[in-house]
Amino acid sequence: MLWRSRSPPPAPWPRQRRPRRQGQRLALLKSARRSPHPCSIRLPPRPDHKTTSDKIFLIGSAPPSGSVTVNGQAIKRSKNGHFAPSFGLQLGENRFVLSDGRTSQTLVVTRTDPTPAVPTGLNFAPDSLVPAVDMARQVGERVCFGAIAPPNAQVTLLLGNQKLPLTATGSSVDLPPNSAVLTGDTGPTQRSSSPYQACTSFTAAGTLQPQYQLSLNGQTKVVNAPGKLQILAPEAIRIATVTATEGTARTGPSTSYSRLTPLPKGTQASITGEEGEWVRLDYGAWIRKTEVAVINAAVPPETIIRGLSSRVNGDWTELVLPLQTPVPITIDQDTTSLTLTLHNTTAQTDTIYTSQDPVIERLDWQQPRPGEARYTVHFKGKQQWGYKTRYDGTTLILSLKHPPKTSAARPLQGLKIFIDPGHGSENDLGARGPTGYPEKDVALKVSKLVRDELQARGATVIMAREGDDDLWPHDRVERMEAAQPDLAFSLHYNALPDAGDAEGTQGIGMFWYQPQAHGPSQFLHDYLTQKLNRPSYGVFWNNLALTRPSLAPAVLVEFGFMINPEEFEWIVDEASQEQLAQTFAEGVEAWAKQAL
Repeated sequence: MLWRSRSPPPAPWPRQRRPRRQGQRLALLKSARRSPHPCSIRLPPRPDHKTTSDKIFLIGSAPPSGSVTVNGQAIKRSKNGHFAPSFGLQLGENRFVLSDGRTSQTLVVTRTDPTPAVPTGLNFAPDSLVPAVDMARQVGERVCFGAIAPPNAQVTLLLGNQKLPLTATGSSVDLPPNSAVLTGDTGPTQRSSSPYQACTSFTAAGTLQPQYQLSLNGQTKVVNAPGKLQILAPEAIRIATVTATEGTARTGPSTSYSRLTPLPKGTQASITGEEGEWVRLDYGAWIRKTEVAVINAAVPPETIIRGLSSRVNGDWTELVLPLQTPVPITIDQDTTSLTLTLHNTTAQTDTIYTSQDPVIERLDWQQPRPGEARYTVHFKGKQQWGYKTRYDGTTLILSLKHPPKTSAARPLQGLKIFIDPGHGSENDLGARGPTGYPEKDVALKVSKLVRDELQARGATVIMAREGDDDLWPHDRVERMEAAQPDLAFSLHYNALPDAGDAEGTQGIGMFWYQPQAHGPSQFLHDYLTQKLNRPSYGVFWNNLALTRPSLAPAVLVEFGFMINPEEFEWIVDEASQEQLAQTFAEGVEAWAKQAL
């Protein structure tokens, strides 16, 4: 299940208390793999479950004979007695009484409102004042402020000797989380409260403490914003140098913002803003302060680029781009080409040499705007097999993977494939079926069957785990990178967040991130659904730890839904598992034959 496929948080929870996934807290579970014993309905691990969703599903199992009721109404069950009905939730406490005629138990689910409540009296809504953390912006840059206050109040921002009135913006809209795409509920929602907002800019450097003045019914209250605002002096140049092996660049100053191309260690860029634990780099990306070293400088990091060349190093072609300074990069990939953008760079390129290369057909360049040089590699083959970047001093090395050396008769012969069985150990069970059977066990069992089938076809297979190992996603990525595979698959079984329709959702799903992985994702999805006559959940672009690696096409596979009562019976059927593994290996072989 992909809910735990992301990288761990900056300060990870203790291993023994790794948090459970959304959608599993309400599982009415039994530890047996197949049908449970009589009177099996029991309370979930978190009977005090809280959610912001407007509905919830209850998953469990009971003897096939007889009936199971929720609040007196009989619910639908599979032939083996499994169930996963969904119910609407009202704000506040929702009480569910489950009974199989012999045992009756009560579950309370509390639905909370995710939007800030409208404050009453002479008060601002908690955590609504901006800036919430210390921030820095440039002279002349627009800075916006906001607060949530009672209707008909007067809100004024005090900035030193300046007074800035804030205007009530009227209705306000929230967007659902990215995971809403997986349940089809992506529409905006109306907030119960709307902010007072205003924007301004500053002509001089300095540090300010924003204060909010709230006036209502003849009374006035002044409150400091949690964060201070620093306006950066234009003549001061501060440079951030990436110290992490790969600096995680994002579109905004938190992990909720999308990732951009990782920055190789040694990358340098001017700092143009700050917000809490983050700094903004001159080409627009944000990066954590813990991933960079900051120094004062006399000039900003900029470079020219002239001639460049290529060389073959083992199974890789290395593009060698000599620079004066290691500048930020962006990589864009499509089906037949890869484009490298060098920021803070002026091209003086008149000579390029790529030799008789196994992968490069030609190399083009352009300067679309000042300070941005763009180099596009056009490939000979129809499938890209991976890339990686590094700085060697101030020289950027872009490495492009050669196609594997195989034969048409046995396209998997000599192909190195990395298999990651999802989850593992008691700390990371993954999704669980109606009987409590954990995803980690079935993922490992099927992964070993897939390994055997791939090896029988000539592939070399490296497993992320062979047993019940406790691995974080970054541990799995490190093992993938150490293996240097030609293909990588992370094999899972699926679940849904609270708002999902567990009873009505089935099917095989594929998840990819790098464009080079889209081809195998779509091919294998179509192959499995057609050959096995299984439902389709779909093919998704998704920012996951096990799909992000660029050194090989990497695909995260969801073979089916553990939480679906009907599909669960197919998932645990041993004959179906063997057929699935065989068909998956056949699909990989068929894809490799047409891709090479």
